[in-house]
Formats: sequence, C-alpha cells, structure tokens
Amino acid sequence: EVQLQASGGGLVQAGGSLSLSCEASGITFDDYAIGWFRQAPGKGREGVSCISRSDGTTYLPDSLKGRFAISRDVAKRTLSLQMNSLQIEDTAIYYCAARAPDSWSWDDWGQGTQVTVSS
Repeated sequence: EVQLQASGGGLVQAGGSLSLSCEASGITFDDYAIGWFRQAPGKGREGVSCISRSDGTTYLPDSLKGRFAISRDVAKRTLSLQMNSLQIEDTAIYYCAARAPDSWSWDDWGQGTQVTVSS
C-alpha cells in the first residue's frame, strides 16, 4: 500500500519561507514520479512541481521559479518543497502525490498540509 505523509505546513507572513516534506512508503521511491500539488480556497487543484521517476528531472512552472524548489532524497524516501518569498496567493493545502511507472495519472495522494500566508 502506497502511503504519502506530508508535513511542514503552517502560518507564515508574506515574504517568509516554509519547507514541506513528504515521506513515502510502500513504493520503490525512484520508480515513481512524485510531485506537489496545491488547492487554494475556492479553486481547483493545481500542479506545483514534480520530479520524474527515472533521472530525477524536475519541473517547476515559470511563475514559481526563483521562489520554490523541489528535491528528493531517494535513500530517505522523502520529497521536499522549499518555498521562499511566500505570497498570500500561495495559501493553499499542499499535497504530495505519486505516479506509478505504468500509469498516466497521479494515483496516490497524501493527506495534505495547510500553508497559510498572512499579510
């Protein structure tokens, strides 16, 4: 059974930083693509960043480059998201998710961790 445990959320002032972690179990960690998604109040879920399963190539949209950085520790089976210069618009529940090598969809999800950015 795949389990993803996200942590590290909290309340931070605009301009501050947070580091999220996602611990994975039940999978061969580097066989899976793994990533972060978020859902802001009243909005749909959106992708934040992900790492490919094979060579660890990272994806980050231009809108977040320079502020967010994704990384993984294969030995610790942990995915991280460093978020700097946080903005009020970054307020959301952040989820980590995994995609199996034979799947086209993100099938396994963690429970989410709340990030709230205040002015």
